[in-house]
Amino acid sequence: MTCDEAGWELAARVAARTSGAAGASPLGNSYHRDALEADAAAMMERAYRMAAEETGLPMAGEARAAVVDRSGWVERSLSYFSRVMAPLHEELERRRRESGVRGRAAQRLLQAETGAVLGLLSRRVLGQYELALPSGDGDAVCLVAPNILEMERRRQFRPDEFRFWICLHEATHRLQFTGVPWMRSYFTGLLEDVSSMLLGDERQLLNIISGIRRALSEGRPVLDEAGLPGLLAGPGQRENLDRMQALMTLLEGHGHAVMDRIGARCLTTGERMSRLLTGGGRDQKLGLLMRLAGVGMKLKQYETGAAFISYVERRAGWEAVDRAWESEEALPTLAEIEEPERWLSRVA
Repeated sequence: MTCDEAGWELAARVAARTSGAAGASPLGNSYHRDALEADAAAMMERAYRMAAEETGLPMAGEARAAVVDRSGWVERSLSYFSRVMAPLHEELERRRRESGVRGRAAQRLLQAETGAVLGLLSRRVLGQYELALPSGDGDAVCLVAPNILEMERRRQFRPDEFRFWICLHEATHRLQFTGVPWMRSYFTGLLEDVSSMLLGDERQLLNIISGIRRALSEGRPVLDEAGLPGLLAGPGQRENLDRMQALMTLLEGHGHAVMDRIGARCLTTGERMSRLLTGGGRDQKLGLLMRLAGVGMKLKQYETGAAFISYVERRAGWEAVDRAWESEEALPTLAEIEEPERWLSRVA
C-alpha cells in the first residue's frame, strides 16, 4: 500500500516540508555516507552476535541494515502508519462522505499532525528496527545516514564506535522481537487494539473531532502522549494503552542497558557516548512514533525503563531480567516499572 493509495497524501506533503525545513544535510551525499553504507552489513552482523551473547536471546535469520536518507525514512514510516491507522482512516472517510466538512476537517487535521511529527522526527532518528515498523522489504534495521553523520560530527564521536553503538541498540530490539516467540504477536495485537478503539461506536468519532477542536482552541498539540486513541479512549481502553506503554518502556530500557553494557567493555568511548546522549540527546524515535500510534512515551519513560533494568540487575542479577521474556503475564506493568521490587516479588 502506498501513501497515495491509503489517502495520506497530505501527511506525506507536510512531512516533506517539515523534514526539509532546515535544508538538506551536506553530509548526506558525501563520501562519509558511502563509508557508512560500505560498513553497515558487517557492523550489524557483529552487533547482532554480541547482543545475542549479552542477552541470551536466540538469533533468528540475518540482521540486515538499510542505510536511508530522511525522506526515505519518512516514506517507510508513513507506509506503516497508513496500515496501522487504516480502520480509523476508512471510518473517517466514510463519515466525511456522509457529513461533509466536519469529517473532512478531522481527517485532514490528523494527517497534518502525523506528517508534521514524522517530518520533525526524520531529522532526529538515528536507527530503527523495522519489525515494529514493517516496511516493504521486511525486518531491516534502518540507519538514517544524515542524522548519524551530523551527530558524530557535532559530538566529535569516533565514527566507527558511534555507528556500532547504534547498531547494538537496534540489534537488541531485533532479538526482543524475534528471540522471544510470543513478542511479535503480542505487540501486533496491542497495536490492533489501540488503533481500532473507535470502531463500532459512532459517538467516539465525534470525540475525535471535539478533542481536536479543544486542543486547537487551547493551543495544545492535537496529539498528546496518548496519541490518536487518546482522543477517544475510555477507562477500559486506557488499559491497553498502559500495557503498550509498559512494554515499550521495558524494551527501550533493555536496549539501552545492553548497548551500554557492551559499549563499556568493548568501546573506548562507550562511557562518553552514553553520558553525552543520556536525556535530551538520546534517540527519541519511540517517543514520537508511539505518540502517533497511541502509545506515546515521555522522555522520562526512557530513563524509567533503564532504571528498572538497572535495579533488577543490582537486586537479583542480570539473568533476572530474563523473567520478563517468559510470558505475557510476566511482563512488568507500568506500576511495577516504577517500583521494580513489586515485579521481582511477583515473578522471582
